[in-house]
Amino acid sequence: MNKKELLLHEWDICYDKEDWFPPLHEALKGLTAAEADWRPEGAAANTIRETVRHLTFYKERMLKRLSGEDPHYPDGLTNDDTFAAYGEGEAIWEEEADRLEHVHKAVRAALAELSEDDLERPLPKTTVTLSVTSLVVHDAYHIGQIVQIRKLQGSWPARRHFD
Repeated sequence: MNKKELLLHEWDICYDKEDWFPPLHEALKGLTAAEADWRPEGAAANTIRETVRHLTFYKERMLKRLSGEDPHYPDGLTNDDTFAAYGEGEAIWEEEADRLEHVHKAVRAALAELSEDDLERPLPKTTVTLSVTSLVVHDAYHIGQIVQIRKLQGSWPARRHFD
């Protein structure tokens, strides 16, 4: 397996391929807007919807970086700002989930087009390879949070079967 194949494998297991943790698609499957907006009482935790916005922001940023657009944070934006959810209700929740899926697949397509040499180019401070690997770990971290929130709210199956 070469470096690009490994990156694509890692990217896939974060969204729609089972591995050591459930993929994001599975973690969000069947989730209602009310469940996406649920927060444990008294807990300093983001909702699933807020986490989806955060993940979407960083995937969109990666896509821009891969296409050569400005890689910098917008002025005045903080990491906390990236968790801001826009709107409520089922239709908006479905749009948010669809947007995340769309950008995840767009990044994958962009990665698939890169050569092995492209993987070593700066993006801007580290290489494409290290940037993508970091984003994969970031996704895995937040997938774990989403699953934990679903367990707390009772919307995650007590037992899951996967191959």
